[in-house]
Amino acid sequence: MSAWANDWLTPDWPAPAQVKACVTTRAGGVSVAPFDTFNLGEHVEDNPTSVAENRQRLTAQLGCQPAWLRQVHGIAVAEADPRLVAEADASWTATPGIACTAMTADCLPALFCDRAGSRVAAAHAGWRGLVGGVLEGTLDTLALPAEEVLVWLGPAIGPQAFEVGAEVREAFVAVHPQTAAAFLPSRNAGRFMADIYALARLRLAARGVTAVYGGGFCTVSDPRFYSYRRSVRTGRFASLVWLTS
Repeated sequence: MSAWANDWLTPDWPAPAQVKACVTTRAGGVSVAPFDTFNLGEHVEDNPTSVAENRQRLTAQLGCQPAWLRQVHGIAVAEADPRLVAEADASWTATPGIACTAMTADCLPALFCDRAGSRVAAAHAGWRGLVGGVLEGTLDTLALPAEEVLVWLGPAIGPQAFEVGAEVREAFVAVHPQTAAAFLPSRNAGRFMADIYALARLRLAARGVTAVYGGGFCTVSDPRFYSYRRSVRTGRFASLVWLTS
């Protein structure tokens, strides 16, 4: 492994041996400030040549093919295909060597697999996608019994940094009343501090998925990660999951 790749995260979850996953950080690329250095997003006004080089380094390091998405904060789920860029916010595959990929910079990346290691998925969940049902849509596409599914929640904005308006809280509570517990009043009147990890766990639990791992990160305060809330002009890191033969 390249020295810079040692800075990447490996999910701590009881996935079977043929399921591999990682999360990139800002380290190891060629992009210059404010995208320094391992920006993987093509849509953030970084130099396209730099992004292409960073993506090539990622592919070479992993030894598999990332399937990129055109993420739109929606709930569509596509079959992962490195030959095209689908407009979707989640992807799945049962084919070894193809990495389901979610790019984020405060939104929640969620990685999925089954206990048998037969299929994997990755979802990009901002609050709109989360309340809209992107996690549930991913589960539906995997078509697995809830007790067979494992989920790992990757680096996202932490509850001490995620201030939202009352309309966000109301949108969640209208669908799942129990999610009210994931919002605490902010010091700013009429606003709330939201726990995106708790929201994801509650939504998954409502579908019977309780083997949920990860969480506890904060992209805003952790300089290893890009954060849109910390700096609007910034890059994107990737969370990937794939099967080996």
